[in-house]
Amino acid sequence: MIDDLFSLRGRTAVVTGASSGLGARFATVLAASGATVFAAARRIDRLAQLAAGDSRIHPVACDVSREEDRERLVATAMADTGRFDVLINNAGVPGELRAQDESSQDFADVLAVNLVAPFHLAGLMMEREAPGTGRSIVNVASILGLVSTAPMGGASYSASKAGLVGLTRELAGQWGHAGVRVNALAPGWFRSEMTEELFSDPRSSRWVQKNTMLRRGGNPAELDGALLFLASDASSYCTGQVLVVDGGWTAR
Repeated sequence: MIDDLFSLRGRTAVVTGASSGLGARFATVLAASGATVFAAARRIDRLAQLAAGDSRIHPVACDVSREEDRERLVATAMADTGRFDVLINNAGVPGELRAQDESSQDFADVLAVNLVAPFHLAGLMMEREAPGTGRSIVNVASILGLVSTAPMGGASYSASKAGLVGLTRELAGQWGHAGVRVNALAPGWFRSEMTEELFSDPRSSRWVQKNTMLRRGGNPAELDGALLFLASDASSYCTGQVLVVDGGWTAR
């Protein structure tokens, strides 16, 4: 059945950065598809609100910049379900817009969250034995990892997302023999907590509209299909790929 292609029934998923924005949406979408979801973020109150609406979502307080928190997150999922099938590396921080305003330590702090944490969490998945060959890692990258969007980018953020694209391809190559698929989802300009200031400013909003082929920013629901495709067996022969959902921004 076609519906079974996108089903995640019986699987365990971990979503980082799940307290708001796209991460919260990702957690609810995976749960709606049948997964048991461990939603991780620093703001446990936000996670509790998210979990209150769905018994399949389990909140886990986690600062992904801390190695011990990442290890505890994975241990919690394994202890509760004995599985770790899907990893959505979504947590991210923006950094400064202007390179000259960013210190080397600021730059390193952004990479710690946006690139080092996804690498470590992916490695923790590989350390766990799992039934079958349906394990999937989805790294949430960005069009900023593919093209310059100056003046709206940011050196550390763009570098971290470009690094995440490279990491995706390399891990896919190294772990394909184990049946672990690694892909990246690269959104364009979507409305979220991180982009609230962008869309609330008329000049910036017009800039997005002008440079996007569909002449608008994206709605979070428009990532649902792409996320489920990469997380589920619908993409069972897809690995090392970057799925861009940007309204045509990078096709200009």
